[in-house]
Amino acid sequence: MWSNKVIQQKIDYVHNNPVEEGLVYKPEDYVYSSAIDYAGEKGLIDDVVVFRMFDI
Repeated sequence: MWSNKVIQQKIDYVHNNPVEEGLVYKPEDYVYSSAIDYAGEKGLIDDVVVFRMFDI
């Protein structure tokens, strides 16, 4: 991954898969997704945010 933009695209892609499949309306609604953690809420598992944006 060579830039913050590309990393964010990949995270968004994974989080939006349940929405694209019609399972939920928002990525945060999918119970097995880390999208809720990235939205600042608490998901099922502790510390699942594996990437934070860095200034370059």
